Amino acid sequence: MATETATPTDVSTDTANWKAGVAGGLVGGLVFGAMMSIMTPGVLQMGIPAMYGIEGPAGTVGWTIHVSHGAVIGVGFAAIGDLKPDLGGSVGTSLGVGAGYGLLVWAALAVIVMPIWLGAVGFPGAPPLPNVGVESLVGHAVYGTVLGGVYAALAN
Repeated sequence: MATETATPTDVSTDTANWKAGVAGGLVGGLVFGAMMSIMTPGVLQMGIPAMYGIEGPAGTVGWTIHVSHGAVIGVGFAAIGDLKPDLGGSVGTSLGVGAGYGLLVWAALAVIVMPIWLGAVGFPGAPPLPNVGVESLVGHAVYGTVLGGVYAALAN
């Protein structure tokens, strides 16, 4: 009969990268939200709240949800930073990876997930699937670039 003994593992308690990801996501979400307010009026007030069953106009709620999404997505960027520790060490690299990350987020979440989600909750203004829009693409790229810049400034 074999016995196993659990041994403690080394778990890092350094949270700087995760905090940098959240901060970058918040700032990126604010910048992208400002762009959305100008380029695609109504999305923050109607579409974003509708994803959670909130009937609009609900601008403050939409902004809060949008910026919260940005923070959560920023944590995903920090996970990439943990896999590639030098990401925060080079501003140029972080900006470029951030822009690419923003485009991946756009392709997955804005193009595919959001129209399915809004259709599933019965939102009458749900965009078509796929939801390919230049404004959204540019906004997500800017979000990712801002996220990468803030991350580079705060990580490590």
